[in-house]
Amino acid sequence: MPAPEPRPEGGAPLVEVAGATLALGGRQILDSVDLALRAGETLALLGSNGAGKSSLMRLVAGRLAPDSGRVRVGGADPFRRGAARRAIGWVPQEIALYPRLTVAENLGVFAELIGLPRRARAASVARALDRTGTIEVAHRLVGQLSGGYQRRVNIAASLLGEPRLILLDEPTQGVDLSARAAIHALLGRLRAEGAGILIATHDFGEAERLADRVAFVGGGRIVREGALAAMLARIRSGPPEQEVALDHTPDRAAEAALRRAGFVPVEAEIAEGGPGLVWRAAGRTVSGLDGAALLGSLRAQGVPAGEVRVRAPGLEALYREALAPAAAGPAASLSRIAGGAR
Repeated sequence: MPAPEPRPEGGAPLVEVAGATLALGGRQILDSVDLALRAGETLALLGSNGAGKSSLMRLVAGRLAPDSGRVRVGGADPFRRGAARRAIGWVPQEIALYPRLTVAENLGVFAELIGLPRRARAASVARALDRTGTIEVAHRLVGQLSGGYQRRVNIAASLLGEPRLILLDEPTQGVDLSARAAIHALLGRLRAEGAGILIATHDFGEAERLADRVAFVGGGRIVREGALAAMLARIRSGPPEQEVALDHTPDRAAEAALRRAGFVPVEAEIAEGGPGLVWRAAGRTVSGLDGAALLGSLRAQGVPAGEVRVRAPGLEALYREALAPAAAGPAASLSRIAGGAR
């Protein structure tokens, strides 16, 4: 018989990472990382390309061992204890399915691979199909499914062993809005059932909708971590954010006027090949004007301003605040995360 799944004692976190360091290929990937996740909680990891998010998730999944420090899932080392790994459902960014098998056949194969007894496989597959809303495509070839359905089947495969911890790397990348909503609803149900959920995502809106806590990863470290609601409440106690959307690329005089008013171009858009048509206030605008007055003032100075957007700061603003000082610059860091790079 397989060893019983490890369970934390008392109120101990489901996941504990303490002082974890990791070097790969002679390069420091993680440096003294501390992190905790409790059952029934969703934690989102946010960071730019190469920040260390995926490596941290692999440590938690037991795919890698830290060079120093420790990683515990349910009180056990997931790298050395198979019972700890069986408590984990791993959903990689890549679709890890057999395209020439049906959905049900795929889940049957994975049920066998994780060691479920033959008599338990059919019920486990049926439950995974039901939980992920994929019963209607159970007998279709995976290679013929939409990207959204493939991602839901990817998640279904991770649920076959009834894991207490679910790790998801970019779970909604490349899917449409309806598929995204279905996946978000599924993750909400899993959390309500008591699963601990760790998500690496570049989608600020996704993290805001799903996470109880967020951790910003930069340079292999946790730069800032905490309860999302408290962090948002703090930043929203200050002035609202302002953005200017331009009708066409500004000339030098218009750029100078924007910068005098306290705006900088949103570099993510430029990095993606755009002309720099969105400018964001880097704090309070110099003018202190409201949206309508600011729009008129900028237009009077020759700025091709189409609209001024005024909104409460969100997770993206927290990200810029936390990570921009540690990066090569706010533009470089923001462009990588908003552009969806890994």
